[in-house]
This record gives sequence, structure tokens and C-alpha cells, in this order.
Amino acid sequence: MANLPSIASARMQLLPPYIFGELNRIKAEKTAAGVDVIDFAMGNPVDPTPGFVIDELCRAAREPKNHRYSTANGIPELRREAAAFYARRYGVKLDPETEVIASIGSKEAFSHLCLAILGPGDVVLTPTPAFPIHRYSPMIAGASAVGVAAGEGSDVEVQKRLLSGIDAACRTLTPRPKAVIVCSPHNPTARVFDRDFYPELIRLARAHGFLVIHDFAYAQTAFDGFKPPSILEFEGARELACETWTMSKPYNMAGWRAGFCVGNRDMVGLLKSIKGYFDYGLFAGTERAAIVALREGDAAAAAQAALYQRRRDVLCRGLRELGWEFNPPRGGMFVWAKVPPQFRAMGTMAFCKLLMDKAGVNAAPGVAFGEDGENYMRLALIESEERISQAIARMREAFVK
Repeated sequence: MANLPSIASARMQLLPPYIFGELNRIKAEKTAAGVDVIDFAMGNPVDPTPGFVIDELCRAAREPKNHRYSTANGIPELRREAAAFYARRYGVKLDPETEVIASIGSKEAFSHLCLAILGPGDVVLTPTPAFPIHRYSPMIAGASAVGVAAGEGSDVEVQKRLLSGIDAACRTLTPRPKAVIVCSPHNPTARVFDRDFYPELIRLARAHGFLVIHDFAYAQTAFDGFKPPSILEFEGARELACETWTMSKPYNMAGWRAGFCVGNRDMVGLLKSIKGYFDYGLFAGTERAAIVALREGDAAAAAQAALYQRRRDVLCRGLRELGWEFNPPRGGMFVWAKVPPQFRAMGTMAFCKLLMDKAGVNAAPGVAFGEDGENYMRLALIESEERISQAIARMREAFVK
């Protein structure tokens, strides 16, 4: 019998092995053996969705009209509510018909937007370390993804370094970048951009002719009074930028898969066109529940952010006592910490295995987010304060002599 050709497409060769697979295997083995693993590896919210949102889903699920296909760009009421949310929170007036589209989570919006605006020969810039989708969605679309190193230092120092790096890349790369991807609060590093960052990014975009995609998944998850800006608040942004936003983090609706893309009408229009071929949108019951969350959920979102802040404080205090190096985050749901010096030679992946073996603590190795993530670990703020304290105690017992 003749050998069959490989069934994998060429684009599948672009994707690296799933680096969390080995850690997940070890975790599963330990859990099956009765070991209690404290898991900081994935930013998967464990807190419940607010009751009033669940109540609306239950009500809407009983209505036969919601059992049909919905619409790929979201029902009009949901898009209007998203526009009202932006007007209330950011002072940004959006046209719900042309500048707002609902999505099956922000990740889906981001991925399909890349397919809609990028192709072979295009170049995209993204800060590194990077959430994998920020690198691989452009590559799956056929574009080249070029990293701009964020480096170390304060948030202000990182902002200046990225802006300088973007400017330099646009002056030297051929072809010039078509798009720049930014994310604040950032995944995985928890860096945040202040209000000085976006006007300069917009100025560079105008000067060099690139689009901006802002992953705004952690828009409402911020601490110590910091309010992450929307890029759309700044003059000129709607001429060249859009941002993806999600219900997952502020309302604990991760499994519901509801989000948005808002901003430049041409980019939103292209996303609308491609989504019409790929999907029929969200379940209408979820859309009705999302409307209620947006309309009535400000207090719930603020309470959730406060809960993450308390967890941050407990984790940062414990890591500081252990002598670990990190910048306390002002937003997001992660702490990005350096591997202790005595373990760096073994590599981040090996240290994460050791951490699980010796302390029963699971963390994400920084190398999972690219070479610039080596020597770092990402710890998600999903465990309770008590469990975080327990993890610190285990780590102290295992590694502090």
C-alpha cells in the first residue's frame, strides 16, 4: 500500500509542541495518586458567575426564540449595550452597527481578525514575552510575527523601550509592519501601559502606516486605583485601531465564551465578514445574560478586581519573604516572577517540574511565552488566599534551607 500523504496542513508546522502538556501530565498523575496540587498555571477563573447573570441565562434559555441560530455579529441589543458600556466607562461613543461586534470570547475575535486583515508577506510586531495567540494567530494567517523585547525595569521603562523598539523596527524592516499588537494589562508579564503610552503609539502608527490591535482582556482587572485606559479614548485611534474585550475576567464568565471587538469600522467590518463564514455567533441566551452583566455588573466587576488584589498581596508578600524577584502587578491576574538564581541554570521548564514534584505547586514556565520568558514563571491569581499561603509554606519548606 502506498504511503498516505500527511494530513496536517503546512500551517500546523508553525505551531510548537504544547509546552503545558508535560506539566498537565505530571499534575494528573499526582492528583490521581492523591497528591493535592495547588495550581497557578492557567488564568482560568474559579470564582462563580454573579447570580443575577445566571438568573437571566436561565430565563432566556426557556424562551424558544433563543433556541435558533443567532447572528454572527451579535444581536443588536447586545451591541448597543457594549457601546453604552464604553460610553459610560471610557467616554467613547461607538456606533453599535459599524464599530462593535460580539464574539465567542476575545480569543476568537483576535484570531479571526488576524485572518481577516493579515496574509502572506505581511509583518506584525508584538511585545515579547507574548501570550501565544499574539504570535501564532498572525502566523496562522500567513504573516510573519516579529517580537519587540519588553525587557526588565519599571512599567514606564518598558513602555519607552517598546515604543522605541516599534519605531526602530518600522524604520528597518522590509516590508514595513502592517500591524502592531499590544496588550495591557499584559499577559503574561502583567505590565500595564499608562495614558502617556497610547498617544505616542498612535503617532507612530500614523507615521509608519500600521494598524493597532489592543488585546484588552484584563480591562477591569486592575489594582491600587489604577484604571487601564482604552486605546479608543485617544485622538486618532479609531482611524487605525481596534481592541478585543471579554466578559471572562470581570464577570467570571470564562466558560460562557462572550466578548467583543470594538473600534475601527473597517477592521470590525472585515471581522464581521469572515465571522459570517465561520460561525453563527453566540447562543442568544448567553447574549441576553451578557447584556445584564454589562448593564448591572459594575459592582460585581469591582468586587472581583478587589479579590484579585487581595490574592496578589498575599502571593507577593510570600514570594518576597522567599527572596524572589518580581514587580508587583497593577493589573491582570498574574504575577510574573524570576526563577531563583540557584535554579536558573536548569531552565524554567525543569524548575516548574521540580516545583510540582517537591512542593505540589503548578506554575506556568516563562519559556511557554517565548525565549524572552526564560528564567521567569507566571503565577495566576486564581487560588484562594488560604491556598496561596499554603503554597508559599510548601515552597519555603522545599527550597529555603
